[in-house]
Amino acid sequence: MTPRLIYCYDAYCGWCYGFSTVMNKIADDYKDILEIEILSGGMILPEKPISIRAIAGHIQNAYKVVEETTGIKFGEDFLWHIFNPEESDWFPNSEKPAIALSIVKSTYPEKALNFAADLQYALNFEGRDLTDDEAYRHLLDKYGFTPEEFYEKLHDDNYKEDAYRDFENCRKLQVTGYPCVFVQLEETKLHMVARGYTSYEDLKTRINLVLQDANLS
Repeated sequence: MTPRLIYCYDAYCGWCYGFSTVMNKIADDYKDILEIEILSGGMILPEKPISIRAIAGHIQNAYKVVEETTGIKFGEDFLWHIFNPEESDWFPNSEKPAIALSIVKSTYPEKALNFAADLQYALNFEGRDLTDDEAYRHLLDKYGFTPEEFYEKLHDDNYKEDAYRDFENCRKLQVTGYPCVFVQLEETKLHMVARGYTSYEDLKTRINLVLQDANLS
């Protein structure tokens, strides 16, 4: 099999938002050695819609730690919902952004990592509601989709099934938090190289150690 770097993320994961610049650099560094695969984790999948009020209190403190640790910035339009949860109409759910990512993975797999980062910027900086179809419209030209094509696929059960397959694959990998990164060199052998936010330098060191042991570096 082709050696792979598997990145488990979720569009609603603030630490993944901070980790996006690290992953983009890593993907560029290893594009000639490792196939890059990104999986949506399904971090927020309530049986019934749950308001942002349920998690706003946690995010009010946590976002500052993410900013200080990663250097990423959360936007005022996002933070309005976090600090005014009683007035917000947000009901977070990981399903739709995972379906959107599945569409890109199927059509332009080489653009999937960038698309995931753009989704996180749309949410965490621009304050777009990723459960709303319109939250994706501004990205369609950039990724080569017509609105008709993209929105037909967004409501196609095949791409929904792909998204839930990602969720299941993350569970099989026993991922319990995001971000999480593995190097896979054989069908049955994976090396976890990141669990939670990891600096670029640390992640590169760990990947290199795995590749050196396998005589692939």
